[in-house]
Amino acid sequence: MPTVVLYVATSLDGYIARGDGAVDWLFTEGEYGYSAFYATVDALVMGSKTYEQVLTFGPWPYPGKPTWVFTRRTLKSGREDVVFVRGEPATVLDQLAGRGLDRIWLVGGAGLVASFRAAGLIDEYILSIHPILLGDGIPLFSPPAPEEGLALVGSEAYASGLLQVHYRRRRASS
Repeated sequence: MPTVVLYVATSLDGYIARGDGAVDWLFTEGEYGYSAFYATVDALVMGSKTYEQVLTFGPWPYPGKPTWVFTRRTLKSGREDVVFVRGEPATVLDQLAGRGLDRIWLVGGAGLVASFRAAGLIDEYILSIHPILLGDGIPLFSPPAPEEGLALVGSEAYASGLLQVHYRRRRASS
């Protein structure tokens, strides 16, 4: 099974977007380690709403990486590197493993993150915590959700006030 990494920006109060999906509050003056992280992943998975939001940002931002978009709707893309899928996350991950893809970036959104968490499929969490309290919006983690023990891999604080934390899921002892 591939390693799944949730790499996402969040407000200090745990929101990944405003209620209407807007992410205008995200810091964009720096890359905050993004290029180094991007070089470590073989493929991306995301939900359809996240995919549609990404399309509004301009040119396709994920060159050279195949992307699987989970959706229950009929969507189309002119890109050969975008695949629309239905089904359980574990089934799709098995397919990705069969293609030799070892490290997968779970881009979002919240519904897909919840599905992956419920199935115990997120191995690492890299959160870029922006120093803003939105007060409302789309939460990164919504209850009910399973309890997970995490081990700190590292953290980095930036002059902008952004704090990036990297956790790895603790494996159950046998």
